[in-house]
Amino acid sequence: MLDTVSFDLAAGEAVALVGPSGCGKTTLLNLAAGLLQPWEGQITSHFVRPAMMFQQPRLLPWQRTRDNIALGLKAAGQPRAMRHARAGELALRMGLAEDDLDKYPSALSGGMQSRAALARALAVEPDLLLLDEAFAALDIGLKSELYRLLANERQSRNCAVLMITHDLMEAIRLADRILVMAGSPGRIVAEHAINTPLAARDESWVFNRTAEFIRWPDIRAAFVLPELP
Repeated sequence: MLDTVSFDLAAGEAVALVGPSGCGKTTLLNLAAGLLQPWEGQITSHFVRPAMMFQQPRLLPWQRTRDNIALGLKAAGQPRAMRHARAGELALRMGLAEDDLDKYPSALSGGMQSRAALARALAVEPDLLLLDEAFAALDIGLKSELYRLLANERQSRNCAVLMITHDLMEAIRLADRILVMAGSPGRIVAEHAINTPLAARDESWVFNRTAEFIRWPDIRAAFVLPELP
C-alpha cells in the first residue's frame, strides 16, 4: 500500500527509487507503467512510448532472439523485414553476435538474455524506460557494460528513466535524483539530487559518493540501519 506519494519525472531525467523490501517500490513502478490502476489519486503522464525491463529477462522461450527483440515492433504493426533489421542493429549494439539472433533464449547465457531484454525495451524507441531491478542478477563486469549502453541510449534519445534498485551504488551511478522510500505504508521520505554529469562519475567518485550517501540519517532510517556514533 502507498500513502501520499507524489513526484514528477521530466523528459531525459533518470530517477531511482530506493528503499527496503516491501516499501512499495514495485507497486509504484507498476502504477507508472499502467499495469496497475490507483484506488485513489491520479497519475498523469505525457510519455507516449513507455517500455519496461524486469529483473528476469522474460524472453518468450518459443521465439528466437531476433523475434523477442522485435516483439514490440511487431505489436506496433511494423513490417517483418523492417523490424528484423532493427532488431539486428540493436542486438549488435548491445554486444550480441549475429548468430545469436537465430538462437532461442535457452541457448543464451543469462547475460546475453539481459542484453536481448534491454534491446527489446529500446527497440520501440521509448520516451520512458522503466527498470525493475533490471541489473540485479548480473556480474559486476556485465553491469558496468550495460550501464554504459543505457547511458548512451538515454543521452542520444533524451529518454526518461524510472528505476527500482536495492543497490545504492547503482542509483548513484545512473540517477539524477534518488527518491528514498520507507514502508508501512509505502511513502517517499527523502529526495536527493545528484548534479554531477554522468560522464564525470568514474569508479572513484561513485565509491566515495556512495560511502557518503549511506551515512545520511534519512538513508539509515529508511533501511533500518543503526545510528552512527
